[in-house]
Amino acid sequence: MDYPPGKAPLAILIMALASGLGLLLLPAGKSSGNLEVWTFADSHYRAYQKVVPHFEAAHPGVKVDLQFVHGRAVTSRLRAAFASDLHVPDMLETEISSAGTFFLGPLEDIGFVDLTAELHKPRPDGPPWYERIVKSRFAPYTSRRVVNGVATDHIFGLPHDVHPVLLAYRRDIFQAHGIDAEKLTTWDEFLRVGRGLMKELNASSPPGQIDHYLIGLSDTDSGDLEVLLFQRDGGYFHPDGTISLDDDVAVKTMCWYVPLVVGPERVGYPVGWNWEVTEKFLQTDFLLCFLMPDWFSGFFQKQAKSGAGKLALMPLPAVKPGGRRTSTRGGTMLGFTKKSKQFELAWQLGLELYFDVDSRAEQFQETNILPPLRAAWKHPALAQPNPYWSNQPLGQLYAAQADDTPPQYTSPYIQLAKEKMSEAICDCVDYYGKKGANGFEAFVRKRLKQSADEIRRQMKLNPYH
Repeated sequence: MDYPPGKAPLAILIMALASGLGLLLLPAGKSSGNLEVWTFADSHYRAYQKVVPHFEAAHPGVKVDLQFVHGRAVTSRLRAAFASDLHVPDMLETEISSAGTFFLGPLEDIGFVDLTAELHKPRPDGPPWYERIVKSRFAPYTSRRVVNGVATDHIFGLPHDVHPVLLAYRRDIFQAHGIDAEKLTTWDEFLRVGRGLMKELNASSPPGQIDHYLIGLSDTDSGDLEVLLFQRDGGYFHPDGTISLDDDVAVKTMCWYVPLVVGPERVGYPVGWNWEVTEKFLQTDFLLCFLMPDWFSGFFQKQAKSGAGKLALMPLPAVKPGGRRTSTRGGTMLGFTKKSKQFELAWQLGLELYFDVDSRAEQFQETNILPPLRAAWKHPALAQPNPYWSNQPLGQLYAAQADDTPPQYTSPYIQLAKEKMSEAICDCVDYYGKKGANGFEAFVRKRLKQSADEIRRQMKLNPYH
């Protein structure tokens, strides 16, 4: 068959038709239980399997259908189902970068239940849930609407986590060179001393051996940059949904970041997700430090065995003396669908999955993920020394920084914004690698504005912005 636009468009057309047919054939309102839950994270799925029997025992006759669904399938299936009369679960988890994409359009058309009133409702056992949870964690799951000049926030998800970021460093190497890393309290101090350590290590390396780098930082992806941008109270969007990707904070952060990953003063090298490579980085002392959100520390100790007992954690260096010593990266929300006819039952299950202290402490022991509920931070499990991390009390270290984690303001265009920031990083790295500091700030400002303007154009096409 001859298809004039070409084979690639034809393949895309066939996949789109097949996907649509699959959604149409998805039976509406049917599941193997009578309370259906989707999660995209395998570690969450395993943890919730332990909670479900207790919930079912406390609610005779109730069966929970817990399903492990790939993250991309969650968003694509759910978006199609919200826009039509197709089946949706009673409740589901979605990743922080996808959550905002569901908040487009009038409030009445958003497929998730507005939880604002429920979270602020007084409780017989103490303050409302909203006051028990790290405030910044509601920001990614909140949509701000302005009507007649009055702004109101609408919360559509429960936060699963806080994800504070600490700095992991090779304590053994720093100590061997007489350096107390935890006394390096600002980025200026850390980079000055770290560059000196790099020079010492590289000077003493045998001829032909690979160099050593101070810290894992990407030169192509926005993930590491956004950690440092959030630390500086920057981000992709303002609370009202307007773009902040090209403001002064973003420009200054990019100008500071790029020379760390390219050029004569380079100290960073990308880590990636290949654990065999990370193992070699540790075995050869190739990388000395890593940005370490709590969830990543769990992966690290399970996958990068060579770091056991050598790595330790400390607060991030501050931008200025006395400044914020942490940031955040990643996150998950639990949302409740409007199409569900059993919100009260789903809400009770959601509270048990997310805010039961003993359950969350057990999850922490498996994943290192700090719960957003402050009461859980006092659990003995969070004070236990972790052998991998030089016997440090991992939970207490992350909890000490949790209330200072910066907000991540969201938008229906958050995924696009992250893509455009990654594109900008690549172009800025290319410019600096070829021309250095000559005209670099002006280029960064122009390039970030280009990315931001592309998003603004997309926003203008939507009548609800």
